[in-house]
Amino acid sequence: MATDEQSAARPGWFKRSWARLRQPSRLPFIGLLGIGILAGVVLWGGFNTAVEATNKEAFCIGCHEMRDNVYKEYSENTIHYTNRTGVRATCPDCHVPKEWGPKMIRKIQASREVWGKLTGSIDTREKFEAKRLHLAEREWARMKANDSLECRNCHNFKSMNAEAQKPRARKSHELAQKNNDTCIDCHKGIAHHKPQGMKEEDE
Repeated sequence: MATDEQSAARPGWFKRSWARLRQPSRLPFIGLLGIGILAGVVLWGGFNTAVEATNKEAFCIGCHEMRDNVYKEYSENTIHYTNRTGVRATCPDCHVPKEWGPKMIRKIQASREVWGKLTGSIDTREKFEAKRLHLAEREWARMKANDSLECRNCHNFKSMNAEAQKPRARKSHELAQKNNDTCIDCHKGIAHHKPQGMKEEDE
């Protein structure tokens, strides 16, 4: 049989237990936080996987507009496609920055290209040639604005051995550094045919 002291202590213990049960538990909060973190990791991983899937050459030439026009030109004995070292620069190497911020900006800009695909604005060779100069000028302006960021992933004035270059290339690179020119200022036809009707300064 319970003593008087035990009987007196029981109501206090009961009240405290009941009060704890009525308070919001931390366990659901911790569980929700864990689920949120897990969902964030899965969503972020899925997003990055999707972005990287669009940075493959197979994706770039998945539509015939690119495969039958600019890719065909690029694969016809250009230095970025076939060279003595066997190092190939693919479509995303030249047209998609590697840094995350600029890459996302480029992906947003590329939504115009998706719209062009959906509307069929360059779905024939004739339509493509009619817009080639405009498309090229837009890409040159983009590369000029970011100081040929994609080119500089592989090419850098500081890494160049000027003594190993031909005299004309050495002089051109020295002038480019002096004038703060960027790669695209001089190398517009390096991977694709130059469009008809280019401005004299672009030539």
